[in-house]
Amino acid sequence: MSKTRKSDSNFLVQGSILAVASIISRIIGLIYRIPLKSIMGDIGNDYYGTAMEIYSILLLISSYSLPVAVSKLVSTRVARGERKNAYRIFKGALVFALVTGTAAGLLVYYGAGFITTYIVNTPLSIFALRELSITLLVVAILGVMRGFFQGMGTMMPSAFSQLIEQIVNAIFSIWCAYNLYQYGAKIGAVLGNPATYAEAYGASGGTRGTTIGALAALAVVLFTFIAYRSTYTKKFEKDRKNAKTESYGRIFSVLLLTILPVLLSTTIYNITSFLDTSVFKQIADYQGYKPTEYSTMWGIYVGEYKVLTNVPIAIASSLSASSVPSLSMAFAARDISETKREIAYAIRFIMIVAIPCAVGMGVLASPILQLLFQDSREMPAHMMQIGAVSIIFYSLSTLSNGILQGINRMNIPVKNAVITLILHMGVLAALMLGLDLNIYAVVWANAFFSFLMCILNGFAIKKYLHYRQEFKRTFMVPAICAAVMGGAVYGIYQLLITTVKINAIATLASIMIGACVYFILMIMLRGLREKELTHFPMGGLIIRIAKKMHFM
Repeated sequence: MSKTRKSDSNFLVQGSILAVASIISRIIGLIYRIPLKSIMGDIGNDYYGTAMEIYSILLLISSYSLPVAVSKLVSTRVARGERKNAYRIFKGALVFALVTGTAAGLLVYYGAGFITTYIVNTPLSIFALRELSITLLVVAILGVMRGFFQGMGTMMPSAFSQLIEQIVNAIFSIWCAYNLYQYGAKIGAVLGNPATYAEAYGASGGTRGTTIGALAALAVVLFTFIAYRSTYTKKFEKDRKNAKTESYGRIFSVLLLTILPVLLSTTIYNITSFLDTSVFKQIADYQGYKPTEYSTMWGIYVGEYKVLTNVPIAIASSLSASSVPSLSMAFAARDISETKREIAYAIRFIMIVAIPCAVGMGVLASPILQLLFQDSREMPAHMMQIGAVSIIFYSLSTLSNGILQGINRMNIPVKNAVITLILHMGVLAALMLGLDLNIYAVVWANAFFSFLMCILNGFAIKKYLHYRQEFKRTFMVPAICAAVMGGAVYGIYQLLITTVKINAIATLASIMIGACVYFILMIMLRGLREKELTHFPMGGLIIRIAKKMHFM
């Protein structure tokens, strides 16, 4: 067994820690968006979602790539025995974060009016956007801290701080949204437009919760760092005798050279949401839709559809982030067979989760929306049914981006994202102008984007690693099991809704039974083996249950 295989930073195990934290965080995020939506409504969700899209792009540009870059550089130097240089990377990255985070924050605060009015055609989202200016600096520093811990081989500080961040965010988002909604209604009453200003200020309350959550997470990682600083200092003293101390000038240049490709790929990969906001609203306005109509449609899209689909995609994001340091180690050690083995495990893990989630959300689209958002309208249900397949494609394309970055092919995701983005925007415009699909055009275009990224990244991984993807157990078996599960879920739901006639009971019961059916079939068809289950969250418990029931 290779040293890489024995390594504590095995990215599937560490990725599982982040994946569990991400799932819990997304569930918390899903739960608090329910009262948030009831406070703000669809139009308030539009203001909130538009501000968050702009914030996300500036976050990408200023600091999103920092955790990946820092974890990669720190892990590489730790693997070479250059622990002092790893610590210098961390300190240099903190300075970088202070500069970029401050610059991005100032841009948001003073440029919010121009961006919201002339670029995204949503002027009243200015209040929500300005609330996020300080958050950009906080998250930049937070990203460096998390990247350092990940590079040192532990995901626990990142995972725990993520949970704290989301819990605090949820509590304060609801509280601030409610209070500022009331305040906005009073201002609107004076100005003669109470509803719109109430929703705009309610959205700003939601984004204020984001800032408070980020501050809480930063406090957690700072406390952890201070608590374990002496331990890390002792490790850094055990440097190789021939290790050369890197100058801060070289560190900044290495940081930039590492960050820029990651920055370009992640920015282009994620800028689609921001561009979709602008293009959709501009074309809808040109087509004669009223502002309240396209604002309502976009509010449903960002407040319900994206919130639900992002839950399973969070697992891919976690594995992608955790794959970079360990793949860098394996690749730097020229252990290609281990690198391929880890990639195979990660892709299989993602597909085992993403495929049944896509099927389940497609089959139970309307019941889930009724359960969570008390929304029985056709539009959000149709969005879910059409876009459920993108859960699979986004999960895989996100992971493949991380894999390519981990094997030092950082420019490839950039090129692929540029090609895909251009085609995506063409498809979106054609579907809106040619077929008048309004918000459904956005759903279709995003499914196309994620699918094409999967294809291009897959070809790149095959080319540079001579990696041959196993198909049967990774894709075919989960697809068969998920199809059977989908049929079972649909039948159970229809039976219960006609007998019990309570949507919550019918939906939850069908989901739980469907999950059991899926995992039993996966074990019986050997889509999951005992050795693989040991790497999964709660894998030991699943093995014991499967053996007791004689499925394994």
